[in-house]
Order: sequence, then structure tokens, then C-alpha cells
Amino acid sequence: METINFEIVGTKSQIDWTGRKVTGAHNGTIGIKEGYFIFKEGKITGGSVVINTASIKILDVTDPATNDQFAGHLASDDFFAIEKFPTATFDVLSVKERSNTNYGLEGNLTIKDITHLVSFEAAIAHHKNAITLTGKLVIDRTKFDIKFRSGNFFKDLGDTLIYNDFDLDFNITAETSFSGQSKN
Repeated sequence: METINFEIVGTKSQIDWTGRKVTGAHNGTIGIKEGYFIFKEGKITGGSVVINTASIKILDVTDPATNDQFAGHLASDDFFAIEKFPTATFDVLSVKERSNTNYGLEGNLTIKDITHLVSFEAAIAHHKNAITLTGKLVIDRTKFDIKFRSGNFFKDLGDTLIYNDFDLDFNITAETSFSGQSKN
């Protein structure tokens, strides 16, 4: 059985995040440090993605001072504690083929050294020595000790409440130098 490893190309990959609050939403990007996907007989069977939490950017706040302040808050212990936890990881545990190009991925997501099983749908396109994987993962931040202004933990927040779920929309490109060769 042919096995091919595809290495994630960080410069060709992007994760867009959206966090919502009572009065609106914020959005931005976060980078991928490294990772890979394993394919056997042309189908994804595993993989791992390492997210560079220190690369988080806010796109909707255009005032530089406010943006820097907000970025510092996201880096703090109230959110991602980037100094202590500079990466987050997703390790694929199981894959269910839905169609030729759509898969259900299930795996361990680790943020701030806290791991939970998550699942999501992903579309995968195969182009010669490259693949693209797109999809959306919705995360309950409170499961990863990100409780700042969560209605589950604080009362009377009014319009300062931040919703627990945030979205990660990803578009990942991975490449291999192998064409028809087995790599085990």
C-alpha cells in the first residue's frame, strides 16, 4: 500500500479566526508553524498540525495602538498565554470518508496544554504533488481554560459578554517531493 507524507507549507496556508461578543465580532489570522498529512492509496489517513499562537493577528481593529493592546490581551493568560504556550496542536486520530473529496476528521486539539477530542468536516483537493485541505472548526474556548468574560463563569457581564465558541476557518496547503514513491 502506497503511503505518502505531505508536509504543510506555512507560507501557503492560512487560518482565519472569528470570535463573537454581544456587541459584534473580531476576526484575524493565525499561522501554522509546521505539520503533515499522511495519505494511503490516495486517501487521508492521519496527520498533525502545529499552530503558532504567537502569530495571531487582529484584522478588524485598524487603530495601531488599540490593535497592539488587543493583541497583547490575546497573548495574556486571559486568553492564549502565548509566553507559556507558544503553540497549539491538532493530531488526527480518525478519518471518515464522506465522498471522494470530503472527510470527517476527528482528533485531539491541544491549547494551553489542555487536550480535547474535536471533529469537523474538511474538503481535500489533490493536485499532483500537493493537497489543499479546507474546513471550519468551531471551538468552545472555555474547555481550554479561556474563560475571560464567559457567561458560564461570570455574572452580569451585560454587553461585555464574549461568546464561548470561536471559529477557525482553515485553508492548508501541503506538498510532497514524492511522485508515486512510497515513504513509510
